[in-house]
Amino acid sequence: MAKNPAKKSGAKPAGSSSNTTPAKNRPAKSGGVKSVDGKSGAFTPAFRAGPLLEPLRKSFASGVTRPLRWRLAQLEAMARMLQENEGEFGRALQADLGKSPFETYLGEVGFILAEIRHARHRLHRWMRPTRTSTPLMALPGRSRIVYEPKGVVLVLAPWNFPLQLSLGPMVGGLAAGNCVVLKPSELAPATSGLLARLIPRYLSTDCVAVVEGDAKTAQGLLALPFDHVLFTGNGRVGRLVLEAAAKNLIPVTLELDGKSPVVVAADVHLKTAARRIVWGKFFNAGQTCIGPDYVLADHRIAADLLDEMKQAMEEMYGADPGQTPDYCRIGHPAHYQRLVSLLKEGVVAAGGQCDPATRYIAPTLLTDPRPGSRLLTEEVFGPLLLLLPVEDMEAAIRYINDRPKPLALYVFSRSKATVRQLVTRTSSGSVCVNDTLLQAVVSGLPWGGIGPSGMGAYHGHHGFLTFSHKKAVLTKTHWLDLPLRYPPYSLLKQKWLRRFL
Repeated sequence: MAKNPAKKSGAKPAGSSSNTTPAKNRPAKSGGVKSVDGKSGAFTPAFRAGPLLEPLRKSFASGVTRPLRWRLAQLEAMARMLQENEGEFGRALQADLGKSPFETYLGEVGFILAEIRHARHRLHRWMRPTRTSTPLMALPGRSRIVYEPKGVVLVLAPWNFPLQLSLGPMVGGLAAGNCVVLKPSELAPATSGLLARLIPRYLSTDCVAVVEGDAKTAQGLLALPFDHVLFTGNGRVGRLVLEAAAKNLIPVTLELDGKSPVVVAADVHLKTAARRIVWGKFFNAGQTCIGPDYVLADHRIAADLLDEMKQAMEEMYGADPGQTPDYCRIGHPAHYQRLVSLLKEGVVAAGGQCDPATRYIAPTLLTDPRPGSRLLTEEVFGPLLLLLPVEDMEAAIRYINDRPKPLALYVFSRSKATVRQLVTRTSSGSVCVNDTLLQAVVSGLPWGGIGPSGMGAYHGHHGFLTFSHKKAVLTKTHWLDLPLRYPPYSLLKQKWLRRFL
C-alpha cells in the first residue's frame, strides 16, 4: 500500500495547498511546536501547554477551517490514511488487543470509513443555515440558525476501540470546521504511536495535533481553555473531566459506561436471540461500552436460552476459543486481574479459562451470583455474561429502573406491545430491538448516554451539531420602523404590544 499520500496522481496532503514540496521530503508543520524528541507533528507527554493551543487558535482565527472544501479535504485525507495503512493499523491493534484483521476492519477501520462517507455526502446540507419562524413583534425580518465551528476541540480517546473512538469523534469535529487535538489512550500504545505518526502526514498540521501521554498529560490538557471536550471512558474519570472542564466553562460530551441489560421475553426465537447476544457480548472480548452486560430472561425459557448460548459460543469460537483468530485479548493487566476476580463471584456455566501470559479469558457464561456481587453492581466490560431469570417483563422493567440508566438496552421479543413497554417505561442511551450493537453502525442515530452513562451525543449529523455553535441570527429591514414599540407606552400601545407578543 502507498505510504505517501502526495504520490497519488500529484495529489497534495490536506492543508498544504500552497506548498508543492512532496510530503515525504517536507517537515510536517505543527504550529511552531515540536515534541521533546525533535519529531514534528505529534507531541510527547512533556509537551508545553501554551505553545500547543496558540498556533491552533491562530489557524482557526485565519478562517482556513470554515470552507466546505477544507472540511471535505480533511475527511478525504482521513479516509485515505485508513485505506493506505489498513495493514499497519491491523498490526497495531493486534499488538494492543489481539484483534484479527477482519475484526479490525469491522469494528474500527470500516466503521470510521462509513462515518466519513456519511458526513461527506451530507455536509453541504448540514452547513446550510436553518430558517425558523419569526413572531409578529420582530416583523418584518428573517430568523435563521447559523452553524459555526466552536474553535479548538479536544478528543480524549479510550483503549478498547483505540482507532474508532479516536477518529470517530474527529470526523464530527472536522466536519464542523474545528481545529482538533487528539489524545489517544496510552493503554493502547501501538495504536497511539501509529496515530501520532500518520495523522501529521495526512491531515493539516496547522489545525490538527496529536498528544501522546498518560493521565497527567490528560490533566494538563484539561487545564487548557478548549472550546469543547469529548471524552469516552468510565464514569469515575468522566466526573474528573467534567470537574476540570467546569473551571474554564468548557462544554463537554461524555460517552461513559453502564450496565447495559438484555431483556429476553418468552416468545423469542431462542436460537437467533442466543447467537445475536453471544456475538454482541463477546465481540472485542466484551470490551465494548454498549456491549450486553447481563441478561434478564423470562424464567420459562432461561434454561433453554443458556443452552442455546453455549451452543452459539462453540459454533462461533470452537471448543477452544483461545485458538481462534476471531477472539480478542484483554486490553491491559490491571483490567485482566479485575475480570479474573469477578469470575469467582458467580457460578461458571461455560468457559472460565484464563491465561495471564496472553491476558486471555475465554467467553464465559455465569449464573447465580453471590449476594452483593460486583457482577450485579459494576460494569463488567469483559467476556463474562451473567444470566438472571425474571418472573415476567414487569419484573425486568422494575429491575432496570431500580438501577442507574444504562448506555444501551437490548430487547428480544416478537410482541410489539412488549417492545413498546420496555422502550417507553425504561430510560437508556439507546435501544436495539432483536439484535445487539448494531444501533452503533447507523450514522443517523445519536451515540450517547443519559445520566450516569453520559451526556451529549455524536455520530453523523449529531456529531456535526455537537461540535458546532448554533448561532441565532435575526435580520431586520430599515424600510419599516413602527413607533409602536417605543416609549412612552400609552394604554393603546400596551394593548397592541400584548397582542404582538
